[in-house]
Amino acid sequence: MSARYDTIVVGLGIMGSSTLATLAARGKRVLGLERFDLGHAMGSSHGINRIIRIAYFEGASYVPMVQRAAQLWTALGDRLGERVMHVTGTLDCAPATSPLTAQSRYSCVANDLPFEELDGDAINRRFPGFRVPKHFTGIFQPDGGFLASDRALAGYQSLAIADGAEIRARSPMLGYEPTPDGGVKVRTAEGTFEAKSLVLTTGGWIGEHVPALKTLAVAERQVLGWFQPKEPARFMPDRFPASILKTEDGHFYQFPLWGAPGFKIGAHRHLFQQSPADTLDRNVYPEDEALLRKGLAFAFPEANGACLRLTACHYTMTPDEHFIIDHLPGAPQIVVASPCSGHGFKFGSVFGEVLADMASGETPAFDLSMFQMNRFAVGRS
Repeated sequence: MSARYDTIVVGLGIMGSSTLATLAARGKRVLGLERFDLGHAMGSSHGINRIIRIAYFEGASYVPMVQRAAQLWTALGDRLGERVMHVTGTLDCAPATSPLTAQSRYSCVANDLPFEELDGDAINRRFPGFRVPKHFTGIFQPDGGFLASDRALAGYQSLAIADGAEIRARSPMLGYEPTPDGGVKVRTAEGTFEAKSLVLTTGGWIGEHVPALKTLAVAERQVLGWFQPKEPARFMPDRFPASILKTEDGHFYQFPLWGAPGFKIGAHRHLFQQSPADTLDRNVYPEDEALLRKGLAFAFPEANGACLRLTACHYTMTPDEHFIIDHLPGAPQIVVASPCSGHGFKFGSVFGEVLADMASGETPAFDLSMFQMNRFAVGRS
């Protein structure tokens, strides 16, 4: 079987799905390939919700991209007829000497974002679900919140199909190669497909497709927990912001009550357990719950009730925890867009635009130099 497309997108998590939908909306002939079912739980894009932070402590240069992402999440919700982005404000909270809040503050100042700086007592008064020490500092930014991630992912996939995209789930890519005419050929068990360009958004499996990234893009086990609060009213979206908490025990993130029973909390990088994505341990253990309860006991004692649910997934980490968004060295018709190091979902909408531009030979609206592969001195393998 052989067919010709403008672009083939491999890996239909949030970045691949938004790219496919963006290209389809532009009238391109596109094919999306997914090795698992659509909406599967093997990667990093599934789940009830994800934080979207505008005050980006990972770097001020991220802010224009996440601002555009917020616009596109709103537009996605408008087209779907439901709200995808929920604005609660976000709070980055840490000891006053922590670089986390200093970097969050800098991102706000450098990008002229509204924000408030609160000490521990002010945080506890403002947000009664919190109980942090007085010497803690918080940067509250009112424009962030959380995304309805499962609905956003399914929404992009549905819109892609409605706009003419072809999707083949349970269809892993077996290989690809550039063609003499500057295009690309992709092999699957169902046949061979040709396109002018190829976008690889395969997350924890990116090392299979770009061997130079095999040791640089590594799956890391992550566990999330939902716990029964004693006073649910303290943790509702109108009283509790999506938030980050840095303590000696970990770098925690938490959500208001929404979409599922219980108060949701996770710890960034959890227990630092890395393995190939296919063999990642997706079971949960008492030590997973114990780590999350450290965050609850420290700052959210009213949410430290019965454990209602624990679930494991994975991040795909780079050494510097920044993304990889680049053309494959030596093959500019192939775009590599993984991994996201545990903070990429919020950018899914804007990177759909960015990757569609790159796949079409256009220049994206943002400076992507910090995401280039050559920062790791890698070449094409």
